[in-house]
Amino acid sequence: MASLRSRSRGDKIFDFVNVLLFAILLVIIIYPLYFMVIASVSDPTAVNNGQTYLIPQGFSIEGYRMIFENDSIIKGYKNSFIYTVVGTTIKVALTISAGYVLSRKDVPGRNLVMFLIVFTMFFQGGLIPTYLLVKSFNMVNTIWALVIPGAVQVFQLIIARTFFQMTIPDELLEASQVDGSSDFRFFFQIVLPLSLPIIAVIALFSAVSEWNSYFKALVYLQDKDMQPLQIVLRQILVQNQVDMTMISDVEAESARALAAEQIKYALIIVASLPMLLLYPFLQRYFVKGVMIGSVKG
Repeated sequence: MASLRSRSRGDKIFDFVNVLLFAILLVIIIYPLYFMVIASVSDPTAVNNGQTYLIPQGFSIEGYRMIFENDSIIKGYKNSFIYTVVGTTIKVALTISAGYVLSRKDVPGRNLVMFLIVFTMFFQGGLIPTYLLVKSFNMVNTIWALVIPGAVQVFQLIIARTFFQMTIPDELLEASQVDGSSDFRFFFQIVLPLSLPIIAVIALFSAVSEWNSYFKALVYLQDKDMQPLQIVLRQILVQNQVDMTMISDVEAESARALAAEQIKYALIIVASLPMLLLYPFLQRYFVKGVMIGSVKG
């Protein structure tokens, strides 16, 4: 094997270009988040004047104070947390159990069932039939309208099925059956402990999807007390509707507008923080899980 010293000049240039391109890409990805962080703790006037490109100017946490003193944002945060926990739990439970069953070669009709499931990736009923179905089950304006429809994502189910086919050998099942183990005992005591990577992958995908979801809440929820954080964030960022009770202590209209801008930046950071904190704990299993199916042998 050639040593690093014997590498050609072209290889060194290739590595330098790769490092340079990835460094530029990293800056492009990281800087918007960094800017929102410094803008959320800077003087709104300095932000409006473009003086906070690299470092905060006039340190201020008024935006965060106003956020956590506002009832609608606190309720939205609490609702999003509940919806994310419940929705992720249901998705992981259904996807893991269904993926395992469909990976078993002794299950009759599993290929037909898998075909019907994959069929839904290409042909769906649409919004109106889905709404009528949810309404017929009396789930409108309830948490179940957010977590039950779409509880099983076909792509995640395919990943789970592939994982079990590659990871759980048939000989392991046969050995457990010889020892008198039931299917439920084999699944809970053997399969699940060996499935931490795929559980982490599905949990992370599901949690991010549930936390960022706003369209289902926009369609199915009429009660403002049940609206998730993303609806509040949408109203502030897209519709530019900042509740003026949050900044009632600001007298001048221009100052109120600047304070509203600071609230927007702070709210984006607050809304993104839970997922940013969750990823490091799942990264160990996530990296292994996303490689499922990339290599064989």
